[in-house]
Amino acid sequence: MLEGRTLWELLERRVDATPDALMAVDEDMRTMTFADYWAEAERAAAGLYDSGVTPGSVVSWQLPTWIESLVLVGALSRIGAIQNPMLPIYREREVGFVTNQAQSSLLIVPSVWKGFDYEGMGRSISEAGGGSMRVLVSDRALPQGDPSILPSMPEALDPDDQPVRWLFYTSGTTADPKGAQHTDASIAAVAKGMAERMGVIEADRNALIFPFTHIGGITWLFTSLQTGCSNILMEGFHPEQTPEVLSRENVTLAGSGTVFHQAYLAYQRKQPTPVFPNVRAFPGGGAPKPPALVGEMREVFDAPILSGYGLTEAPILTMADLSDSDDELARSEGKPMPGVDLRFVTLDGEVAAPGEEGEIRARAPQVMRGYLDSSLDGDAFDDDGYFRTGDLGRLDENGNVIITGRVKDVIIRKGENVSAKEVEDLLYTHPAVGDVAVIGLPDPDSGERVCAVVQTAEGSDPMTFESMVAHLKDAGLMTQKLPEQLEFIDTIPRNPAGKVLKHVLVDQYKG
Repeated sequence: MLEGRTLWELLERRVDATPDALMAVDEDMRTMTFADYWAEAERAAAGLYDSGVTPGSVVSWQLPTWIESLVLVGALSRIGAIQNPMLPIYREREVGFVTNQAQSSLLIVPSVWKGFDYEGMGRSISEAGGGSMRVLVSDRALPQGDPSILPSMPEALDPDDQPVRWLFYTSGTTADPKGAQHTDASIAAVAKGMAERMGVIEADRNALIFPFTHIGGITWLFTSLQTGCSNILMEGFHPEQTPEVLSRENVTLAGSGTVFHQAYLAYQRKQPTPVFPNVRAFPGGGAPKPPALVGEMREVFDAPILSGYGLTEAPILTMADLSDSDDELARSEGKPMPGVDLRFVTLDGEVAAPGEEGEIRARAPQVMRGYLDSSLDGDAFDDDGYFRTGDLGRLDENGNVIITGRVKDVIIRKGENVSAKEVEDLLYTHPAVGDVAVIGLPDPDSGERVCAVVQTAEGSDPMTFESMVAHLKDAGLMTQKLPEQLEFIDTIPRNPAGKVLKHVLVDQYKG
């Protein structure tokens, strides 16, 4: 596995090692080798530099998962700019907030994508800010220039001394997005650990079919440069078309989360022959997985779900390993990654005993440098420098991390703590449940009441309230934790990372 102190240094070492190896292929069968990537990134860097992007410039960009998006990352790295990738679902409120806080000098967007006018949004934001931020429209094309005009690369620094090169904003499911500051070293650390856990090799073909602007997309770029594996790109996920493309391109690592894996499973069950004959793992993360899904994927594809746990501020703190048993894979998120120091703290503020539930706090090379708004850091880190994840969990006897819920996702009903995740995991085992979210709704008598919002499984009749209660009782759930309300919805709302937008559901059903 190759190493580099910066993304560009890593790229140059990869080009020296395997220049002609395939780096990327997209749904239209366009391909790019590592040598192609290096050359395209240099030309794009020259074009951007000639247009005013200099070392230290903050460049926000909101492009789909295109080959050109990968090239843009390399180009901005070559210049030494600070990159601010944004999820494509962000609209004027979020993009305006982010670019203003980040003091972006340039915003790069497509003209129109999936029916939305990104160019119009960008120009509106620029005008509202007095025009200090330029807008560059990029529809699968980037500025080109002569690489000879580029300044020489600054000396690469050791991990602890590296400048901030990335501003990743949280998904903003409940409030304004928060900007997490990362370095090339922090992303490289998590990419290397992920590759080791999955045993990634040059022959692997990874499914890069989620928003590349997510921190997970950039992590896979680093992993690709470290290992020489190639990436199968699609600008958007489709439950029918995506498996077809992944099958055509012989995917071996078919990520990247529960909703994707459920779609693969549904697609395969309609086909007479294996669609992913050489798949060896299903990387996962971003949202909880139903424990039963691990067994279903193993039965149908003969390959494991290798899930990881992390946040934008601290990506992939834990990850499953190829050697883990199916029982471990189903009920946990794997063991801490190399260099990760986890602490579990009870809601009373005490360090949890072995096996006891507590808030997960972390010190690790992949933890962000801090928020761009430094006033948020006081609440984000404890007095010993551990990052407060806001997630509840515990360690099992094998050292695996089991996520038990969110500090803020504990429903308090008549003084009794109810873990939403515990109830969700049990409801997922009901055959009529395709997807589910358990939420707490304001209640004048009990403080909060437990409400189950269910997306009925395809081909099934909706469950009744009585059958839900019976199922949960049979599974051993205590009476005090039983939902008091059952609602049905066509589709559980999720963000691009797969996280349920529970505040949307609370607003919908609290009336």
